[in-house]
Amino acid sequence: MGRILILNGSPRAPKSNSKQYAEIFIKKCPAETKYFNITKTNHAEICDSIKLVSDLLLVFPLYADSLPVTLLEFLKYLEKHHPKNKPTVSVLVNCGFIEPQQNDTAVKMIRLFCSKNGYPFGSVLKIGSGEAILSTPFRILVCAKIKKLVYSVIKKRYLTLSVTMPISKNMFIRASTVYWENYGKRNGITKEQMETMKIEDF
Repeated sequence: MGRILILNGSPRAPKSNSKQYAEIFIKKCPAETKYFNITKTNHAEICDSIKLVSDLLLVFPLYADSLPVTLLEFLKYLEKHHPKNKPTVSVLVNCGFIEPQQNDTAVKMIRLFCSKNGYPFGSVLKIGSGEAILSTPFRILVCAKIKKLVYSVIKKRYLTLSVTMPISKNMFIRASTVYWENYGKRNGITKEQMETMKIEDF
């Protein structure tokens, strides 16, 4: 059984949903794991740790159909500081859309990075409704898929998995609208203000 390095690529890693997903993975994983939040200053330290593992798991949120800049900057560094023995790279990505396939472009970007730089590509877990699902009864569905992800990685039987809340798109939109309206109220922002392009002025 190899060692697994988990990298959280969220810009708000210490308080992120990605951290919660990584914690679930670690709890369910019998293999030795090490965890890092990617920062601007720890790229070299992470690259030193990559030398010692068999698998690398990138955990991150979808940002504008792409990778967050935190992860992009690290990948640029890694491209110039490859370890001699390259681990297999797997992905756990979540988005605020209900459709997990919204994550497909980001996954393709990681696949391209691996292909260009000689890293084996492993498993994928795409999570839809990632901003909300952990606080609902559907959390159990996420935990079950993360468990499958764990064993696909440690047994090297790589899979592409996905999960989301089993509700209609209209129901999801209504629920998310209520969530953001209440979020705005807590911060003194009205629905009308949130709908304007000048939201940053408030």
